[in-house]
Formats: sequence, structure tokens, C-alpha cells
Amino acid sequence: MTTPTVDVHCHLDLYPDPRGQVAKLARQKSYVLSVTTTPRAWRGTSALAVGCPRIKTALGLHPQLAKERKSELSLFDKLLPEARYIGEVGLDGGPDCRSFWEDQIEVFDHILASCANVGGRILSLHSRAAATDVLDALERHPGYGVAILHWFSGTQRELSRAVEMGCWFSVGSAMLRSQKGRTLTARMPRHRVLTETDGPFGMVSGKALQPGECVEAIGVLAHLWQLDETSTKNSVVASLRELASL
Repeated sequence: MTTPTVDVHCHLDLYPDPRGQVAKLARQKSYVLSVTTTPRAWRGTSALAVGCPRIKTALGLHPQLAKERKSELSLFDKLLPEARYIGEVGLDGGPDCRSFWEDQIEVFDHILASCANVGGRILSLHSRAAATDVLDALERHPGYGVAILHWFSGTQRELSRAVEMGCWFSVGSAMLRSQKGRTLTARMPRHRVLTETDGPFGMVSGKALQPGECVEAIGVLAHLWQLDETSTKNSVVASLRELASL
């Protein structure tokens, strides 16, 4: 029996034909975490996956939208009891996002506090140029749940700290094409590594990765872990099941 694909960070609602993508994923029996960028998008995106139990929808408020969408935090709190997964949330320290850094901190702290208040959630986290700040925020809110650092691009020291804090990681083909991405991934605990696409933003050779398109990522992980590709896929699926049980 073919081992299904795991894609724990994909913007399913942002593809030209999301319903067609869902139908394809259902045929492939892929496991997908469909992240959203605003609370307002959550219900419609959740509706796409009705009848597809392997597709879960995460409730998000992207840090790049923190200033213009922080008015949706009340909606986030209203929807939170219905959402087991949270994402995409976090912080972005890029130069294009520094002008509203305080808004980002306000939004992220609010989300983490809300998650702690409802007993914790599984979160897919953005940490571009802000890994230390994201980890600091997690430490300010014990009980937030379980963190998956998506497309982690911090330093070796930040990675070590994240590992010690019990964080998980999701890696994709675009990340693994860089030497830094492969070096970081090689140092991540194997049982806490999952695959992702970050599609349609994740791109390889100028083309957007499709939902569940993780073949190249599995190939790189197989090389790093010195396993065959079937064993690597089985390892990722086993890790996903462990995560879902937390």
C-alpha cells in the first residue's frame, strides 16, 4: 500500500481552483493542514474540506497582516473553540514588516494567551528573521500547546533552543534546496520533522508547489537520514500521528 503524503503547511484557499485541489488530495489520501491568513477566511476554507477527514483547517492571522487585521482578534477568539489547529501565526522581522512590529507582538501574544486559555492548540508558526522573538513569546505563554516552526531559517543557536523547548518543524522542497536549509534540517530531531509545501508561496524552479507535492522534500530527508524513501515517508506519517495525539 502506498504511504500517503504529509503537507502540514499549505494555503489551500489561495490556489486558483481550491475545490479541484481538494478532490485531488482526497484521491491521493494525502494528509494536509490547510492554513489561513485571516480569521475571516477560516469558515470558508474549512468548508472546502468537508467530507475529507485527512484535510484539517487551521485558524490563522498572518503576521504580515497584523496591523490591518488585528480587529479580527475578537473573531479569532470566537472561532477558537472550534479549531484544533492554529496557523499561520507568528512574527516577521523582515524589513518590510518592521514598521508594524508592535502590532505583530500584540497579535501574537493575544493568540498565544487565547490558546493557553482553552487548554492549548497545535500551532504552525511563521518566524522569518524573528526566531528568537517567537521563542521568547512562546515562553511568555506556557500552556499554549505545541509549536511547529514552519520553514525555520534561524541560527544554529536558535534551532538548539527551539529543540530544547520541544518545538516541531515542517520543511519543504523550497527550503531544502538551500545549503542552510539542509544543514538546519539535519540537526532537527527526526521524530519532530514533518513535510510541507507552503504552496502556492513555496516555489521550485519558478513554479508554485502544489498541495501535497513533497516528493523532492522526502528525497532530501531520505538522504539526510540515510533511509530509503519509503521508510522516510513512513517516518513522517508516524510523526504526524504522534503530533495529532498530543
